[in-house]
Amino acid sequence: MADGNGNGGAAQEATGAPSLNALGQYLKDLSFENPNAPRSLGPQEKSPNIGIQVNVNAKQLAPTDFEVSISLDAKAGEGVDLLFKLDLEYAGVFRLTNIPEEQMHPIIMIECPRLLFPFVRQIVADATRDGGFPPLFIDPIDFVALYQQKAAEAQNANAPAGN
Repeated sequence: MADGNGNGGAAQEATGAPSLNALGQYLKDLSFENPNAPRSLGPQEKSPNIGIQVNVNAKQLAPTDFEVSISLDAKAGEGVDLLFKLDLEYAGVFRLTNIPEEQMHPIIMIECPRLLFPFVRQIVADATRDGGFPPLFIDPIDFVALYQQKAAEAQNANAPAGN
């Protein structure tokens, strides 16, 4: 018999079916700087260099609950020609149940950020638009490649010297 109060997660947990549930998501930090306004809002002679850095972090809150956050830094221009600088940290709390141990880390670091990314993208677009610039629409991020890159960096950092 179906649970009438929408508590499908408890039913999945009881049956042993793997599940990933987003319990909540939130903006942890947002900073937008437009240090050279109003000059930066006028016509520009050339397109600015736009740099974007993304990082994913996670911490365990309970045996099945994890906070996953995406940190994003974006800037357009350099030095005196800096148009804007944006710093964002967006997070969610996820519950993983009945997931094999060897699959936990990739799910936390790939699938959870993939679920958060559309919201991060919209916040960045809105912030740049509200700052007086055209919206900055970030291209989709390959979280699998980002995960593999971080794993390779960690492996190289742990490698013995002289190899």
